[in-house]
Amino acid sequence: MEYDILGWPPDGPKLRLDHERFSYAGKFVMTNTGKAVARDDAAADEPIVAAVAFNEDRTDSGTLWLRYVTVARDRRGEGIGPQLLGRVRDRAIERGYDRLRIAVNNPFAYEALYRTGFEYTGETTGIAELVLEYEPDRDPPGRERYQTGLDEFRDRDLSAEEETFLESRRDRGPPDRAY
Repeated sequence: MEYDILGWPPDGPKLRLDHERFSYAGKFVMTNTGKAVARDDAAADEPIVAAVAFNEDRTDSGTLWLRYVTVARDRRGEGIGPQLLGRVRDRAIERGYDRLRIAVNNPFAYEALYRTGFEYTGETTGIAELVLEYEPDRDPPGRERYQTGLDEFRDRDLSAEEETFLESRRDRGPPDRAY
């Protein structure tokens, strides 16, 4: 797997993704966001298997928002998204950002972000997404805050797969940081 930052905001490139393979495909054609991708060098016809778009916070130049993360539908669950996010996180910190933030709308994304060192802030957006944050020198995420975020999802109308996933994490601490 190859990981690449294609550009930083506000001068990010357009990225055309197949809407049948990727969620949020249309969001990657904007040029005001930075972009990063994961490529499968073995697949010559469809080399991009994941992408993330990001931009600087409008009121805090030390904060980078990860806006859209997508992994090809046939490649989900392989850890590609968290690996890509970990690389963007590290490069953003090297570029001088103090913190990274992202809003997630499902428990699978929530778990993936915890695996890259993000932690639930206790905040939600106006569209009921949970806000997670990464700060380089923060202590490892704690069990209570992790479970509080999972509880937010438990109160929602979920698929059977999401309910099973949440039940498997009941009374556990956050996953170990993997990336």
